[in-house]
Amino acid sequence: MRKLVLSFLSSFTGLGLILGTLFFAASLTPSLVPRSPVVQGVLSGVCLAAGYGIGVLFRAIWLALQLPVPSGAALRLGRGAAVGLSVAAAAVALWQASEWQNRLRALMDLPPVEGVRPLLVAGVALVVFALLLLLGRLFRVTLATLSGWLGRRVPGPVAVIVALILTAAIFWQVGNGVIAGAVMRTLDGIYARLDAAFEEGSPQPTDPRKTGAPGSLLTWEGLGRAGREVVAAAPDADAIAALTGGAAMEPLRVYVGLNSAATVAERAQLALDEMIRIGAFERSTVVIATPTGTGWLDPESQQAVEYLLRGDVATVSVQYSYLASWLALLADPGYGIETARAVFARVYDHWRSLPKETRPKLYLHGLSLGSFNSDLSHDLFQVIGDPYDGAFWTGPPFPSRTWNSVTADRNAGTPFWLPAFRDGSVIRFTSQDNKLDDAPAPWGPYRVIYLQYASDAVTFFDPAALWRKPAWMQPPVGPDVSPDLIWVPVVTFLQLGIDIAMATTTPLGHGHVYRFDHYLDGWAALTDAPGWTPAGLAALKAAFAAQRAAPG
Repeated sequence: MRKLVLSFLSSFTGLGLILGTLFFAASLTPSLVPRSPVVQGVLSGVCLAAGYGIGVLFRAIWLALQLPVPSGAALRLGRGAAVGLSVAAAAVALWQASEWQNRLRALMDLPPVEGVRPLLVAGVALVVFALLLLLGRLFRVTLATLSGWLGRRVPGPVAVIVALILTAAIFWQVGNGVIAGAVMRTLDGIYARLDAAFEEGSPQPTDPRKTGAPGSLLTWEGLGRAGREVVAAAPDADAIAALTGGAAMEPLRVYVGLNSAATVAERAQLALDEMIRIGAFERSTVVIATPTGTGWLDPESQQAVEYLLRGDVATVSVQYSYLASWLALLADPGYGIETARAVFARVYDHWRSLPKETRPKLYLHGLSLGSFNSDLSHDLFQVIGDPYDGAFWTGPPFPSRTWNSVTADRNAGTPFWLPAFRDGSVIRFTSQDNKLDDAPAPWGPYRVIYLQYASDAVTFFDPAALWRKPAWMQPPVGPDVSPDLIWVPVVTFLQLGIDIAMATTTPLGHGHVYRFDHYLDGWAALTDAPGWTPAGLAALKAAFAAQRAAPG
């Protein structure tokens, strides 16, 4: 047994253990989203494995180049000192982790945690590391087996290269084709069942102006869970009148579910036909709201625009998926764009055919993947002769086309997480603190507004964080970004990857969870807030906050 234990321990690479331990310590530093002990353990285990793998690779390259290797007492002394310092760094990081997390939690108005439960974090990390290590050693055994078999038939270097390619292909096919495929099928089934579920909080409407009601061109069943929630959601005309203290109209919401028709073109046409049926183009404002991957529309935004316009607004949405946004991107990234383009073309072409003096204002809106697809729903040449009135895009994902272009070309001296673009007459950015009135020039006839939080990893994930410090980490950082955040190659990339998955676990007003009053600022700037004064908008925010806080 003793020989087995010693043999097992000696199979580890010293440099790999040192780098892995340092990566483990670095993984305990804060990133954009607070982490639970289990999530932290998973992240730390992945970082430990990544550091170990880099150390093993570096050692292999060193030996392959036949560079000198220290030996004897100097090697043992140096290795012992390095291991000791690495373990000490990990221990200090575990001890400091609670304070790091609590400083970040305080920025998000979360209560402090008493501790990060270091034993749980370490235990989960070791389990994750062991699983990844097993996978790595299986890769190495497969590579050695194939290399040996090929080495009897072709020259050695060729055998190694071919064996490496074949091994990588085998693991890719198993991982992507078998495991990932099974996971996707399972998740697809889960989300499909959720989409079909009926909830007591979304009763079928009886008002013929409501989608899915008697007389509608769409069935209640075909809307899906997300669509039924949108149509049944508050506020109605009475609620708007009560909160705003004036007369209000019944807001119009058209929603076409994924199962409402067989093709994208048919669903887009259904949306337009339903809009015409209920008189959507007779309202002062029409919003094409592109949903997230699940078909969800943020009720915080929906309520903000409907209260602001006192119900004089029609919103149209067409579902393109029932998967979570990140899964929809992996499963079929072009499908949401196809739907967004079809819907925009139908609605825009009809809107453009109406008399200019009487037609409603037309705006685009989207959150997250909805923002991404909304941005790609049309091109300049399609609208330049008769542009729509503007767009309000929230939490744009990091690959977003226009967002990337504008942010890269931001005015000198403005931060990456809240840029200013040229004179602000066309595009403006805002966050928790409303900055939409700070531009030096007045609004032009066409407006684009971005609402984004500095703590939103969906927006500020940076693939290049693998090897360089992201621009948004340059000081000054955002108001809800921890001052303790540091950049460490590889580790920061992995931290941000976890942050994307956890971005919706933050409180309202942080991460990827956007709040009513911030939406209200955006809609007010986009539409000029007809009939409202600054004092009135402040009163509306206070009334909504009181309503939210009221029991029941």
